[in-house]
Amino acid sequence: MSPWVLPVLCLVVVVAALLGWTRASRDTHRTTTTPVANTDYLHEVPAYRRRMSVLRTGLTVAAGFLVLTAVAAATLAARPVDRDTRSEVLATRDIVLCLDVSGSMIELDTQILEKFHELVASFDGERIALNVWNTTSRTVFPLTDDYSLVQEELDAAAEALDFPLDSWIYDQEDLERLERFLAGTVSPESESSSLVGDGLATCVLAFDEQGGERSRSIVLATDNIVLGSPVYELSEAADLAADRDISVHGLYAVLEEYADPAAQSEFEEVITAHGGLYYAADDPAAVDGIIEDIAAQQAVELDAEPELVVTDRPDSVLPYLVIGLTGMLVLLWRLRA
Repeated sequence: MSPWVLPVLCLVVVVAALLGWTRASRDTHRTTTTPVANTDYLHEVPAYRRRMSVLRTGLTVAAGFLVLTAVAAATLAARPVDRDTRSEVLATRDIVLCLDVSGSMIELDTQILEKFHELVASFDGERIALNVWNTTSRTVFPLTDDYSLVQEELDAAAEALDFPLDSWIYDQEDLERLERFLAGTVSPESESSSLVGDGLATCVLAFDEQGGERSRSIVLATDNIVLGSPVYELSEAADLAADRDISVHGLYAVLEEYADPAAQSEFEEVITAHGGLYYAADDPAAVDGIIEDIAAQQAVELDAEPELVVTDRPDSVLPYLVIGLTGMLVLLWRLRA
C-alpha cells in the first residue's frame, strides 16, 4: 500500500466534513425562526432531556461509524497487500522415519505415528520419508518437503494401523485397509518377522544425493523382537548408517506380553554406541530431544535468489467498511424514526 494514499484520503474526508458543517451552520443562521414564548421549561422536562440525550449519543456513535467507514474506504482504495520475501532455500536435513509394522508392534504403531506427527510439525524445510518394514520393507513416501502430503500419509498410516489384532470382532473394511497398508512388508516364502537389522538397512538406503553435503537422520521405532535370520544384524545396520554419516535415533516400544529386557538393552546399546539418542516411545522428552539433536546438526543451505511475493489483502479491510457503513445507516434511520 502506498504510504501517502491513506493520509491524503483521510485529509479529504476531514476537509469535506468541515465544509459540510460550515455550510450547514450558515444555512441555519439564514433560516427564518419564529420565537415562541414560555418554552424554556422544555429543557427541564425529563422526556425531552431523555430524547435529546439519545439524539446526541446516537449522533456521536454515527460519527464514529462514519470515521470507521472513511478510514476503511481509504485503506481499501490504497490497496492493502502482504509482502513476503521468500526463498527456495531449503535446509539440507533429511529425516527417514523407520517404522516396525510386525505383528507385535501394530497395536503400538498409532502411538508411534503420533510422535512422528509431533516431529514433523516442528520441521521447516527438512525433507521427510517414511519406510515401514517387517520381513521386507516398503516406502510409504520418499524424501519430500511437501508437508501436506506427509501429514496426510501419516494420518492414513495411523488409521490403517489402528486395528485390534486380538479382537474376534472387527470391521472387514478396516482389515482390508490394514492389509493394503502392510502389502510389501511380508515375504510369503519366509516365516521370519521383525527383521530389525534389515529394516534399518533399507532405511539407510532410502537417502538420495549420497554425494551431497547433507545432514541425514533416521528415527527407528521398534520393539527389537526378531524372529528369523536377517541379512543385517542390528549392529551391522547401525555400522552401515555410521559409514554413511547417518545418525540413528531409537524409539523403543513394546507390549507387556512381549517385553524382553535383553532386546531392549541391545537396542539401547547399539543406538547410543553409534551416537544416537534412545528413548522409550512414551517418554514425553523424546520428541524434543530428537528435534534438538537434528537441529544441532550442520545444515547447509542451497543457493537461491530471494523472491518478493505481493498478495492483495482486501479481506483484511472490507469487514470494517461493511460494519461502519451498515452501522451508520441503521443508526441514522433509527434516529430519524
